[in-house]
Amino acid sequence: RQEKQGARVEREVLDEQRLEEITKRKPCSDAQPSLTEWLKDSLRCTVPKLKRSVVSSLPVLTWLPKYSVWEYGMPDLIAGISVGILHLPQSMAYALLASLPPVFGLYTSFYPVLIYFFFGTSRHISIGTFTVLSIMMGSVTERLAPDMDFLKMNGTNVTAEVNTAARDSYRVQVAAATTVLGGLIQVVLGLVKFGFVGTYLSEPLVRAYTTAAAVHAVVAQLKNIFGISPRRFSGPLSLLYTLKDVCSLLHHTHLSTLVVSAVSMVFLIMGKEFNSFLSPKLPIPIPVDLITIVTATLISKYAQLNNNYTVSVVGEIPSGLRSPSVPDVSLFGEVIGDAFAMAIVGYAICISLGKTFALKHGYKVDSNQELVALGLSNTVGGFFQCFSVCSSMSRSLVHETTGGKTQVAAVVSSLIVLVAILKLGPLFQELPKAVLGAIVFVNLKGMFKQYYDIVTLWRSSKIDLVLWLVTWVSTLLLNLDLGLAASVTFYGLFLNVASDSYCVTLCGHREVREIPGITIFRSSATLYFANAELYLEALKEKVLLSVEEEVSSWKGTCIDRNVPDQEGQDWSERENGTVFVIPTTLRKPDDNCRWEYLKSGDPDCTSLGWISELQDEDSTTLDSSSEDTLSHDLERVSLGSLGKWTWDIHSIILDLSTANFIDIVGLKTMKNIFHDFSEIDVDIYIAGCQATVVEQLELGGFFSQTITKRHLFASVHDAVLYCLDHRGATLTPRYEPSLVCMMFK
Repeated sequence: RQEKQGARVEREVLDEQRLEEITKRKPCSDAQPSLTEWLKDSLRCTVPKLKRSVVSSLPVLTWLPKYSVWEYGMPDLIAGISVGILHLPQSMAYALLASLPPVFGLYTSFYPVLIYFFFGTSRHISIGTFTVLSIMMGSVTERLAPDMDFLKMNGTNVTAEVNTAARDSYRVQVAAATTVLGGLIQVVLGLVKFGFVGTYLSEPLVRAYTTAAAVHAVVAQLKNIFGISPRRFSGPLSLLYTLKDVCSLLHHTHLSTLVVSAVSMVFLIMGKEFNSFLSPKLPIPIPVDLITIVTATLISKYAQLNNNYTVSVVGEIPSGLRSPSVPDVSLFGEVIGDAFAMAIVGYAICISLGKTFALKHGYKVDSNQELVALGLSNTVGGFFQCFSVCSSMSRSLVHETTGGKTQVAAVVSSLIVLVAILKLGPLFQELPKAVLGAIVFVNLKGMFKQYYDIVTLWRSSKIDLVLWLVTWVSTLLLNLDLGLAASVTFYGLFLNVASDSYCVTLCGHREVREIPGITIFRSSATLYFANAELYLEALKEKVLLSVEEEVSSWKGTCIDRNVPDQEGQDWSERENGTVFVIPTTLRKPDDNCRWEYLKSGDPDCTSLGWISELQDEDSTTLDSSSEDTLSHDLERVSLGSLGKWTWDIHSIILDLSTANFIDIVGLKTMKNIFHDFSEIDVDIYIAGCQATVVEQLELGGFFSQTITKRHLFASVHDAVLYCLDHRGATLTPRYEPSLVCMMFK
């Protein structure tokens, strides 16, 4: 008996035997399709799957044939030139972090970019050199090729002078071997569908790791800033040993080098602040880094800083491209641990940044394909003496803010780098290394801003704060490779990683029926960073499945592309039989985007294959590691962008009775679920929360004017009764209490 202000249910006490008798559980054989049905389904799906497999392996085939030069050509050209100009100083500066000659940074900004163009799925990320990976590579090259192993011989005596040519040559071999091995690891992981590994590197872990890596980068550049020559240590506590050695050598500071460093830093900081101040008025940002190195090179050349003041300069930069060469496979055994660490870190940064931009612009990045694309970029690049690459936040932001639409902009940027390699390289031979060190220093500002995470996590989630601090401390003390392993291990032990199986309705009972209009979604795992994305994808897939079933049952439905809406009406409200409206770019109608219309009565249309693409739209809520918390700046694209649909679901109940805690990533996922489904008029409710989970929701700022505690219920039964009374009382037939059952795995 159901009452308006409450409910009372009278039924017998059920044990398992009695429950099976009432629900009439089906034999397992009844739930399995016959061999004939299975063969028919397999043959019917083989050809489309084969086609999708070829296209997914080479994503450029999905968008390049449709590329509009008139619409995208000029924005991509401007973005490509802007990113290419930024590539030049960054590539040379980060090559020093990798303890390699600057010209190899230019190679690294050329070859991998072209490979990613063909195999990558993100339209906006900029592949190339990156601070963290350069520091990790530097620790490998200096460990296997220290200066002490390349001291010059004067007869039978060993001098203090280092044979830099021999040392750099061997370091290039080490870097190439590490890069190729890391790329092969990424390709293999991508082929075996191991892309989900990125979800186990949560936002707090990645941000803490990059913050600690910034400290390593600063310490590594102190020698160029002060003009000293400290010893390079490796292994645990190497950062402390290096700092101690640097402090002991400060009285040997080269004054001229320090002056060059200080002036360069002041110029860079002032230029970047000026850029930020004028950014709303500037069509493209001022290339402050490039202006700095050009100015410094000219001053160094005409003032003879190297000859007159012994300021260390970049030195010879050979012109032209190098022929490919096979890396020294004998080094694989010595660098496999470092290669694996760089493969995982590079992928985590790449996929988190790629998904952030994809979320804003309404397209999908494939986690597994991104692993393959990044792996091929590293593998092929390693044969051309490149070092490990991933996406760069600063360059990707320039790509996006200057209007870049596709990876054609990346090809333009690589051509800028190619010109520098072929013609402009020798012009930078007089560039002081102190200037490159200053560029690294100033560009780390965004990473050091991430220390504010401590304050944010203290207020929202003490658990995430502990994990952030553990990652930061272990990375500082144990070095970048061991620190990453220790952090991931601690995460796994602390959170007790659970199964990633999610809610599916059980069809194993003849008398069990769902309540029309209400979906109950239950996971057997705690909602946290490692499965938050999978949780969200499973939920939206379940809901969108009902749309496909409804649309596929209609006759004479077709897609009529690129028809302008002359009357300014919503097509779903037209009287001419239009049913659904979907923006192909998932942007707002006022963005001049193209639309796809589903109209009844057109005999020319025979396919609804786009529906499967719609179901695959990525709606991840995980934020990326960023320079200035990019997640707060990017607009989100949600289910509301899909147009007006006719839903057979009006309420979704999230059963969190199995959750004993929720971290900051899980909390953001829940907020985005409420936001997304509210746009399509579907109510979200939470049931079965433990007191600790409710407290964590309060501390994390989950509740607001739109999401209140009235959306939380003590049990699923309470939530179901409320939904029936609130929205489903007139539409939903009454069931006997003993026969109404929602069972999920």
